[in-house]
Amino acid sequence: MADDQIPDGSPGPTPPTGEGEPAAGAVPPTILSRKELRQQSSNSSSSRAWRYGLGAVAVILVAAVVALVVTSGAKTASTSAKPVAVATTTAPPAGPACPLTGLPAPGGTVPTRPALGVKIGNYPDDRPSAGLNQADIVFEEPVEGAITRLVAVFQCRSASLVGDLRSAREPDAAIMSQLSNPIFAHAGGINPVIALMQSSPLTEVNLLDGKYQAAIIQQPGRVAPYSTFANTASLWAFDPSDVTPPAPIFQYSTTLPAGSVAGSGASVHIPFSSSSDVTWTWNPSTGTYLRSYAGVPDKLIDGSQTAAVNVVVMTVQTATGSWLENSEGGHEVLVTATGTGPLVVMRNGVAITGTWSRSSLTTPATFTAADGAPITLQPGNTWEELVPAGITVTPAAAPAPAPATASGASSTTTKPTS
Repeated sequence: MADDQIPDGSPGPTPPTGEGEPAAGAVPPTILSRKELRQQSSNSSSSRAWRYGLGAVAVILVAAVVALVVTSGAKTASTSAKPVAVATTTAPPAGPACPLTGLPAPGGTVPTRPALGVKIGNYPDDRPSAGLNQADIVFEEPVEGAITRLVAVFQCRSASLVGDLRSAREPDAAIMSQLSNPIFAHAGGINPVIALMQSSPLTEVNLLDGKYQAAIIQQPGRVAPYSTFANTASLWAFDPSDVTPPAPIFQYSTTLPAGSVAGSGASVHIPFSSSSDVTWTWNPSTGTYLRSYAGVPDKLIDGSQTAAVNVVVMTVQTATGSWLENSEGGHEVLVTATGTGPLVVMRNGVAITGTWSRSSLTTPATFTAADGAPITLQPGNTWEELVPAGITVTPAAAPAPAPATASGASSTTTKPTS
C-alpha cells in the first residue's frame, strides 16, 4: 500500500470539532489547568507535612504509654502480667502515582514533563514496532483501507527507540486533546490534517519539518516510509519549558469492580481487518494481556511480545471524510470522539461491559458499568482500542476445567481396542 503523505494542496473543509453535549448525569473528570495543577501539588505537600507531623506525635505518645506500662509492671511483679495492646502509627502515605498508569512514580517523583504522543504505523510493513511496551498508554485508531494506526503516549516512562513514525490522522486531535497540552510527534500528513493538529491544544513536532529532522533515527534494514524512528528524550527536548505533567484520564484501583466474574475476560477478539485481526489473551503468570494478529504473536523489535495490563475497547461512530489520503483514492476516516457508546474493559482476566461517555475533546471519557458504578483500571499500562461500530468485539471466558474423576484426575475418553 502506498504511503499517505501526498498532500492534496488544498486546506480542505473545516475539520469537525467532534464536540458533543454531555450525556445526562455524566460528570467527566476535570482536566486541570497548569496553574491549578501547581496549586494542587502545593496543597498536597502541605497536607503531607501535617500528616507526617501528626504521625511523629503519635509515635511519641505510644512510646510514653509503653514506658508507663513497663514501670507499672515492675512495681507489681506479684500480679499476673496481662498483654498490652500497643497502637501502631499509620504508615506514611504512598508516594505520588504516575498520572497515566496509576503506578508509583519512579524514584517517588512524577517527571516534570508533559505527555508525549508518538504516531506509529501498523500496516504489516510497519511491523515490528518499537517502544510500545514502554508507553504508558497506546491508542489504536481506524484509518483508511480498514487498517489501524497507533498513538503511543509516554510520561512517566520513556523509550530509547520508538516507531516507526508515520503521518497524522484526524482522530489524533481527539486522542491528544485530552492530555493537558501534550507534545505530538509524527511524520507528515496531508494539509487539512496538519492544519487540524496546529489548531489543537498540543505542541506539534512534525519530523518531516527541517527543524525537527535531527531527531530521526533511521532503522537499519528498513526502507522509507517504514524506517523513521526516534527516542523519547530527543522529542521531549523540543519543548523543555513545559514541565507540567498531564492530569489522569483513567481511574485506577487494585480492587476489581463489584460484580466482576473471574475468568470472564480470558481474551478479546477485535477483527479490524485481515491485516489488523487483533486478539488479546490473558496471561496469569505475567498479569498482562498479550497481543497477536490472526493467532501470530505480535513481537516487537526487541523480541518481546506486545503486552498490556488493561485493554479498553470503545465502540465509536466513524464516517468517510472528503480528504484524500493517498494515491489509491483512500479518504480520511473521521471518528466521532464525543457522546456515548458501548464499552468493554479487560483487566485481571475479567471482562467488564458498560458505556463510555465523553462530553468534549479536552476531557477524557468516563467508563460506567451497567449498574451505574464507575469502571476502574488496574494500575499499569493500557491499550485503548477505538473500534468502528459494526465490528463485532468478542470477549471470551476461560474454558471450564475438565471434570475430575473420583481419584481427582481429569477424566478422558478412550476408544475401545479392537
